[in-house]
Amino acid sequence: MKATTKAADQAANGNGRTSSADERGPTADTNAKPSTTRRRAEQNLVETAAIAGIFTTLGTAIRAAGLVDTLSGKGPFTMFAPTDAAFAKVPKADLDALLNDKARLRQALTYHVVSRIVSAPKQGSPKTPTTIHGAALEITAKDRGFRVNDAKVVHNELLASNGVIHAIDEVLLPR
Repeated sequence: MKATTKAADQAANGNGRTSSADERGPTADTNAKPSTTRRRAEQNLVETAAIAGIFTTLGTAIRAAGLVDTLSGKGPFTMFAPTDAAFAKVPKADLDALLNDKARLRQALTYHVVSRIVSAPKQGSPKTPTTIHGAALEITAKDRGFRVNDAKVVHNELLASNGVIHAIDEVLLPR
């Protein structure tokens, strides 16, 4: 997670300098809201995910699904991005089948993307944004962080030029 934190800090600070937890505040990773004083990163969602270093499988899936141009587009987008550890929870045979079925893969990946910026909800105020897949996600505040459906957000607000990435610990599948 160190690489993700550094990439997020550099994107948030816009100066290549990482900040300490004290400078960000005690709940910055899970409860921070986008700030108008933050400078957007120069990289788009796809590039930002690649730089973070924990989304290798997601990058492979995005290319296999033919979604690079879409997710590199103008936005704004919010991507609830499964980490490599999240993809590792999927049985290998199931993951291989998904990666080889372009239509099903596109459906699964577009279920992770909302075509607007979505920040962490306030306690007791769940959000239900509609994904570009067409189905809604349930976003709820939990234990000093938040969840997307059953997935825990493990890192909040990796800024990109065309949106934001929230790293999650599960692969979401449309119901």
